Amino acid sequence: MATATTDTHTSSSSTVRTFGLLVTIAGIVLAVAGIATWFVVQGQLADEQIVVADDAAMFAGEPVDGPLTAYAQAGVINVHALESTDGLTYAQLERDDPARDTVMTASFLRASLFTSVVSFGIAAMAVGLGVVFVLIGLALVRLAGDRRAVV
Repeated sequence: MATATTDTHTSSSSTVRTFGLLVTIAGIVLAVAGIATWFVVQGQLADEQIVVADDAAMFAGEPVDGPLTAYAQAGVINVHALESTDGLTYAQLERDDPARDTVMTASFLRASLFTSVVSFGIAAMAVGLGVVFVLIGLALVRLAGDRRAVV
């Protein structure tokens, strides 16, 4: 009877250990992918050589190469677009208004910058989840090892 119990615990420990290793590997992959994504997006933004406008509320004159500078530049683009139309948005302008093209371009630029901000956020979330997965996986591997020692 002791052998059956030992075999069951060994099998259970082996399963927990295997699952722990898989979770750890998944965490490493997530973290590496998040870090790679962060640097790819950062590099792409830097290659555009955008500089935050001098009249921005924050980061004026700084290169746009991160989530905060991208957000600041998107904000100042909106301010400039609204100034050029006396506060009217694209949808509020008449179809034949020549300012409509300027506001549309500003909207596209803002959307692109916000996309990069979201990409930075997802990359950071992937790194965070990766770290959590690694910690959970290592805890499971350790738990499986401790259970084997007890049996």
